[in-house]
Amino acid sequence: QVQLVESGGGLVQAGGSLRLSCAASGRTFSSYAMAWFRQPPGKEREFVCSIKWSGRSTYYADSVKGRFTISRDNAKNTVYLEMNSLKPEDTAVYYCAADPFNWGLPRMSSYDVWGQGTQVTVSS
Repeated sequence: QVQLVESGGGLVQAGGSLRLSCAASGRTFSSYAMAWFRQPPGKEREFVCSIKWSGRSTYYADSVKGRFTISRDNAKNTVYLEMNSLKPEDTAVYYCAADPFNWGLPRMSSYDVWGQGTQVTVSS
């Protein structure tokens, strides 16, 4: 079983950048697709991006395409989210999640392991 711990959140001004990390424990990490979701204040959790186990296939929500980049280092059991050109509407709790079937689909039900979340706040 994989366990996930996110880090790297914080307060940043609009236009700035942050890099989130998600450290995974468990020997099967490299076989999982990984994703980032976020939950803005008062709203439902939404898909941000995902990456399959090989790292060669990635998917992005339209709202972050061109600004965010997901990557993974299977040797370090870590997935990253590089966020650039941040906007106030990116403010949310960001969660990483693991999909044991390596689909990487943009829906919460595909992921059976979740981290505790890390807060990202973008000020205008």
